Amino acid sequence: MEFTSLSDALISLIPTYGPWIIFGVVALESAGVPLPGETILVAAALLAATTAQINIVVVVLAAATGAIVGDGLGYMVGRRLGLPFLRRYGRYIRLDEDRLLIGRYLFFRYGNGVVFFGRFIAVLRMFAALLAGANSMPARRFFFFNIAGGVCWACLFGFGAYAVGAEVYKISGTLSVISLGLFIAAGYALSIYIRRNEVTLRGRAEVALSDHSCG
Repeated sequence: MEFTSLSDALISLIPTYGPWIIFGVVALESAGVPLPGETILVAAALLAATTAQINIVVVVLAAATGAIVGDGLGYMVGRRLGLPFLRRYGRYIRLDEDRLLIGRYLFFRYGNGVVFFGRFIAVLRMFAALLAGANSMPARRFFFFNIAGGVCWACLFGFGAYAVGAEVYKISGTLSVISLGLFIAAGYALSIYIRRNEVTLRGRAEVALSDHSCG
């Protein structure tokens, strides 16, 4: 309920602060602060589709810039302070020992993909950059996939929600509402899968990282 109230409060600020609230919320979430960045992006895109209060191009640019800047900050924090820092303070941003282990395992196996696709997965969106830095991912490679992921995410969810929102506004039909629901649900599908399989992933992580250390 508290998270929902926070989301509603932040969404209500979009007409007043426009791209700044979008940029700020997305950047902070990307840096590791538990904020509803994707919700803000979708809400702003729907607002752009149904009113003249904000332009969709501005929405997408603000979200993409916030994602790139926030991930960059998260990467630098993780790179400078490392895994000991995340083990000590990660619980304050919902990055407990299990998720830290799973994150290290995912980076060990799919480093580039985690940075790019982590932008689309709620569980990873807050932690991908921190983990990339803590696992010493080369900066040039990180920023390439970080920029690519941030731009693709902002365009997909921004322009996608805008297109669906415009359809709902014009037609107000059942199919349009269903399309919007399916669109938003798709963004969280992988997140739900990871949450439900955290125990299995942890087991695989322990084995893989143990073998890697021994090797």
